[in-house]
Amino acid sequence: MRITNILFTGRLVKELEGLLNAEEMLKGRNLRFLWEGDVSYEDLEWADAYVAFHPAANFHFGNLKWVHSLGAGVDRYMALGDKWPDGVLLTRTITSFGQKISEYTLSYMLKELQLHDTCRDQQGRGEWKMVSPRSLDEMKIVVFGTGEIGQELARILAFFGVQVDGVSRSGTNKDHFCKVISLEEVDDSCLRNADFIINTLPLTEETEGLFDERLFGQLNQAVFVNVGRGGTVNHGALLDALDRGVLKAAVLDVFEEEPLPTGSPLWSHPGVTVTPHISAITTPEEAVVCFLETLEAVESGGELRNRVDVGRGY
Repeated sequence: MRITNILFTGRLVKELEGLLNAEEMLKGRNLRFLWEGDVSYEDLEWADAYVAFHPAANFHFGNLKWVHSLGAGVDRYMALGDKWPDGVLLTRTITSFGQKISEYTLSYMLKELQLHDTCRDQQGRGEWKMVSPRSLDEMKIVVFGTGEIGQELARILAFFGVQVDGVSRSGTNKDHFCKVISLEEVDDSCLRNADFIINTLPLTEETEGLFDERLFGQLNQAVFVNVGRGGTVNHGALLDALDRGVLKAAVLDVFEEEPLPTGSPLWSHPGVTVTPHISAITTPEEAVVCFLETLEAVESGGELRNRVDVGRGY
């Protein structure tokens, strides 16, 4: 497949323009770098390839051969549904997301285990009272999603002696997990002893609203961390689980609507920590490296480890 006309848009467009204009590999090709609101019908008709975090508001496939997501998630492309043509390739960005998400998650685990909030409260009262932190190797973690990000998370946590179980669509065993079960097998026997539940799942028909009253009801004072997709969580059920005490706390980095609306009760609930989708930010430099590697593979017919199965949605 030969790619000649490439359209770039989205929040990194200016940074990408600065980094890519000097790339030897792109010489002889036609590049357009546009703010999302400036993308026209004619631009999409012109392009062979579309590179952005998500489809522009007026997106249509035109003459596209290839769509490349600048993020790991592709749910907004999948929302185009059965409009996706068979001949259009979809790829996603793969960088150090697993490392970044592991560090993000580990920071909140250590905050909980080392009793940071308790010590801060005691300091505010001028109170000297010894408390006993817990160790990572006492922890049982269940990670929903055993793809590249989930596996890297499991590898890093296992290094510290954490018992890490996995949940995936198929239940296929993966490296670094003590065991992996399928989504259909999830019950209180695998969740009731978990200290942390970490969601890295993509948003698909199977995972939409997965974390609901039934699932949260099987927990026993676990902490829930969502670094997957906001649409996988029923936030009303999450808040109810916090109020009933079956869920100890929730750390949420992704939401169905972003930015999170100012009126959302998630902002003010004492059991919820909200972060603005920062657990695995794509840097311009990482985006360029992945894009160029993918372009080379697309044109040479090489292996595309970041190809999205449009039927599955990931």
